[in-house]
Amino acid sequence: MTAKGKFGELSLKFSDEVEPTIEGNQLWVKKVGDSLRARKLWGTFRSLARNVVQGVNEGFTRELDINGVGYRAAIQSNLLILQLGYSHEVKFPIPEGVKIECPTQTEIIITSADKQLAGGVAAKIRSFRPPEPYKGKGVKYREEQIVRKEGKKK
Repeated sequence: MTAKGKFGELSLKFSDEVEPTIEGNQLWVKKVGDSLRARKLWGTFRSLARNVVQGVNEGFTRELDINGVGYRAAIQSNLLILQLGYSHEVKFPIPEGVKIECPTQTEIIITSADKQLAGGVAAKIRSFRPPEPYKGKGVKYREEQIVRKEGKKK
């Protein structure tokens, strides 16, 4: 299956246990046999096909927030430069097919037609300094809730 849209072109190769069909302007994914593997792949490929169609039409966005004194992000040419409290800057090369924006120094917006690629890039950037539970410093997803811990008591 190949889908084209305003965000580009994506393709998906289906397994032998599922069969895609187009009726009208709807895509139907049907299982070929009644094996356990066919039933598992049926829903998986339906979701993957939906993500391909949605990705080329609307795209996918992941938003990251940076918390911490002196923590910031900037874009220089094809690199995302992160200052995350280390003695050095973290330089992350922006992969092809991904658009990264930094509207402020503490925000990162990742946009891509491929949902898996956008999520993977966001996870990689977050892994440089995941949020810690005591002060909440680090890189976190915008919708993520950090469970805070209480510090030492006297």
